[in-house]
Amino acid sequence: MQPRIETAHFQNLEVVEHNDGLWVVTLNRPNKRNALDINTIEELITFFSLAPRAGVRAVVLAGKGDHFCAGLDLIEHHNADRSPADFMHICLRWHEAFNKMEYGGVPVISALQGAVVGGGLELASSTHIRVMNETTYFALPEGQRGLFTGGGATIRVTDLVGKSRMIDMMLTGRVYQGSEAAELGFAQYIVDGNPMETAMELARKTAQNLPLSNFAICSAVSHIQNMSAMDAAYTEAVVAGVVNTQHDARKRLAAFADKSAARVRRNDE
Repeated sequence: MQPRIETAHFQNLEVVEHNDGLWVVTLNRPNKRNALDINTIEELITFFSLAPRAGVRAVVLAGKGDHFCAGLDLIEHHNADRSPADFMHICLRWHEAFNKMEYGGVPVISALQGAVVGGGLELASSTHIRVMNETTYFALPEGQRGLFTGGGATIRVTDLVGKSRMIDMMLTGRVYQGSEAAELGFAQYIVDGNPMETAMELARKTAQNLPLSNFAICSAVSHIQNMSAMDAAYTEAVVAGVVNTQHDARKRLAAFADKSAARVRRNDE
């Protein structure tokens, strides 16, 4: 029996189902610039644990208000006065949430505006497609706060922009924004106005793909990147063997063969 996502159970996330398996998940702490406390992390784990089994075809992740996410809730962290062991376990829950997003097999498109800072950048880098606008800025201010990244930046942000650039951001507080940020890889799309419209359009497009194809793209690619070249080549062949012979693909392949399917063309044609 397919599990249900009970939207009423979420407090720090606003979870809304749209047509055709598309869901919108919005960080709902605008008075805190959507900073991530442990309850928000647990709600992310709950949603993305259920999504692959609940018929979710694509997810748009956004932040309520002017900012996507300002990172770790430093007030909660300060007041909790955690021990090293306590905070290590908090970090592991962050990894659990973000791994379920990156490796869960459901396309996640983030609509980024305002601050994408610290843990907010770690969250955004866990999504498969990122859309920013002219207000969006990216930073890792952990060095100035006496902190170190704990939500996967050393893995994912370095994949996006490189080790040296990430170290510079942490040491100096350097901020990236605008076309420079997009060209470096912080986002794949930069738009004028609200990034939500483009994120929804992309989500609807990805939701039209076959679920098994999306699962492979949004899971296998990341797994393969963690392997040696020989193991990666073998795994790619196995995944291709499963995906490329799926029954549901036969109609699409037949449409390509009889030339009734749309062809790939240049953007200006």
